[in-house]
Parts: sequence; C-alpha cells; structure tokens
Amino acid sequence: MNLVLVKDADFLSSDRIELRDRRLQHLRGVHQAQPGDTIKIGLLGGLMGEGRVLSLDDERVELQVNFTQQPPAKLSLTLVLAMPRPKMFRRILQHCATLGVADIILLNSYRVEKSFWQTPFLQPGHIEENLLLGLEQARDTIMPTVRIEKRFKPFVEDQLPEITAGSLGLVAHPGNYAQCPRQVTQQVTLAIGPEGGWIPYELDKLVAAGLQPVQLGERILRVETAVTALVSRLF
Repeated sequence: MNLVLVKDADFLSSDRIELRDRRLQHLRGVHQAQPGDTIKIGLLGGLMGEGRVLSLDDERVELQVNFTQQPPAKLSLTLVLAMPRPKMFRRILQHCATLGVADIILLNSYRVEKSFWQTPFLQPGHIEENLLLGLEQARDTIMPTVRIEKRFKPFVEDQLPEITAGSLGLVAHPGNYAQCPRQVTQQVTLAIGPEGGWIPYELDKLVAAGLQPVQLGERILRVETAVTALVSRLF
C-alpha cells in the first residue's frame, strides 16, 4: 500500500479522519506507524496529500489530513476486454488500475466460458476492492469505470463504433498483422480477446466497428501478460 486511500465516510471533521479496517492493520503491521508519523494519503476521487498520525491503537487510528496534490493523469484508453478467467480477473483489474486505464468494458466472447460470468468477483464490492488495491499501489485516487456487456453482437454493432469514433481503434490478435504501435499520443480503444483469441466472426465484427488488428509477435501470451505488455507499449 503506497497510498492510503480514504473516503468521505472516514472523516471526523474537515481535517481529521479515523480508520478501523484493513488500512489500520496495514499502517500498524507494514508501515509500523507511530503517533507523529506522516503517511501518504489520497481522497478517493479527489486530491492526494499527507496524513499525520495523531493516535493509534489496536482498534483505530486517527490522522490529521491535508490534500494538496493532483493524482496522476489517466491514460487515454478504453480497454475492451473479453471476460478473463476468474483467477486472472482480480489481478487484471489491479494491473489496469495501477497502469492508469481509464475505462474498462468486459465483453462476452465465444471462447469465454459461461461459468466466468457467475464468479463473485464480478460483484461491485469485489470489483471495487481490486481496483482500490491497484490505485493504492500506483498512488492514484481516480477509480477506473467498469462496464459489463454480455452480448457481443449488439454491443459491437450498436455501441462500439461510437466509442471508437475519434480514437485509434486497435484489436490485439495473433497473426500476420501490423505491429502494435508505440508511444501513441491520442485516445485509444483497445480490444483484447480471451485465451485462444477472438474467433474469425468476432474479429470481422470488431474490424467493421473500426478496430485495426495488431500483434506483438509470434509468442502467445496469457491475457494478464498481454494487457500489461500492450498498455506499456502503447503509452
């Protein structure tokens, strides 16, 4: 936890907060904080700053806080991601938040097993928990947006062209395609498929919606590796 994220509900007054949950345990066990110590903090959805520990025991920590710093800018990226395996999904959410992805759209695909959509990790509380872990790691306060689209064809035909308009539209897919570009400076819409890739029908639909197929080379990557590699290469 490189940044302690606080919410409106944590405030005792305009400049005092109280923490009693895992953040308290982290401050005690990892930071080994003591009264008088200064901790990096951020207001979820707002500014970053510092908190001075006023008191700390087994049940609570009280800090005096001051917010003065803007969070880092988000990437100009909308990530359209075929729903990953649940055991990968949590890590991918954390990676996306750490890297600064602004918008995430979880999409169904032929190779996405129906059971993936039943995972409890898709519940809003679990999504928020994993995004918060990524924000804390990166010292960021702005939560990425997450949308769930379980119907591939209606989304790609009716909504994706509007999302892609005015951006550099890319779909990652192994094959004889152009290399993924580097260090782009414009808005990007990037689609990443499931393990095994998009089926031909899906790839055709994504191309028709304005996305250009690109690849990273001959190696076939796990989804979580592909997400990090593609985002890092693009930005």
